[in-house]
Amino acid sequence: MSKESVRSAIANGKLEDGEVVEVFHSFCPYRVCPLGAHIDHQLGLVTGFALDIGTDFDYFPTNDGSIEVYSENFGGEAIGGIDEEYERQYIWADYLFGAVKTLKKSYSITKGIKGIVKGSVLGGGLSSSASVILTYLRALSSLNGINLASPELINLAIDEERNYIGVNVGKLDQSCEVYCKEGHLLYLDTKTDSTKLIQIPKNMPEFEIAVIFSGVERKLAGSAYNTRVDECKAASYALKDFARLEYGKFADSYLRDVPSGIYRQYKDCLPRTWAKRAAHFYGEMDRVKRGVKAFQSGDLAEFGRIVFESGRSSIEKYETGSLELKTLHEIMERTDGIYGGRFSGAGFNGCAMAIVDPSKKEEIRAAVTSEYLKRFPDLKEHFSVHFCRTADGIGL
Repeated sequence: MSKESVRSAIANGKLEDGEVVEVFHSFCPYRVCPLGAHIDHQLGLVTGFALDIGTDFDYFPTNDGSIEVYSENFGGEAIGGIDEEYERQYIWADYLFGAVKTLKKSYSITKGIKGIVKGSVLGGGLSSSASVILTYLRALSSLNGINLASPELINLAIDEERNYIGVNVGKLDQSCEVYCKEGHLLYLDTKTDSTKLIQIPKNMPEFEIAVIFSGVERKLAGSAYNTRVDECKAASYALKDFARLEYGKFADSYLRDVPSGIYRQYKDCLPRTWAKRAAHFYGEMDRVKRGVKAFQSGDLAEFGRIVFESGRSSIEKYETGSLELKTLHEIMERTDGIYGGRFSGAGFNGCAMAIVDPSKKEEIRAAVTSEYLKRFPDLKEHFSVHFCRTADGIGL
């Protein structure tokens, strides 16, 4: 088949030879993390909103195990079969083939899949990779009669990202995109996997979430992200050694294992880089707790202020954020109508997010666009501002 043939089959519910096919649709949201950035891989506390933008996938099963999926965002195709062995090619199709390989570790798959996938916003930082992985895992499992509980779906998605895609992610992205609920803030402890959905208080001012694409797509080659993870682990290892704690295997060591009192006692002994990563971790843990308390009380101004504080720590202590994203952070800090904001994701280009007063959306769009393009006029054709609302996760 061709892309047009697959599209026609989806639209009409039948193949070119007249055979009827059952067509399905799946949507998985993107996410933003207002507080808890960069600490999920150290088993920290995090927060998140799922957005009403994300990955849309229209698909139907194949009885012969064939796979044929096309993207509306990227060229090329994902063509193969469920019994083939796949090696990563560093293209968008990897996420589908990785889902097949990951699911086959635990389950028997007999039905293949054909369809068309589309992402809402390009650029990165909204966890589109987790969104598309969850979409494929959910679609393949449903077609093959596999009932995945939410925790297993999350763990399978993490397994694929770590062991097939090659990025040592934590649990934030997948958990947000599964557990979140419209009108609620997700509060997650990535060490215990305990979750709490905090309903937006009635006394809280109305807000929306702005997603601001810097105009430069994120390129999260695992190396830069993985280096930050290793630096955090190195800090945890060193702190345990200073305190004469058992530290076990490096791969299993996390800053969450080290009480804050021990960190305060030995932080000045850490090498400069490791000290900065640890400072961000313990500072962010505190910001999450303060931010959740402010959110629960309906104090959106205080919540937003803490989000700005988090963004500044990501830049200064975690030392990530491209020039473009740092510029956006500075612009957001002085833009009327923005309660709080930070770059979204790991900070290697992509998007920023902001919590905004919806009555001032157009003024915010105009002010941010004008200031940003004065600095980066060459990005005029790519820079964009989108306004989103909270949404349900794929698991609801």
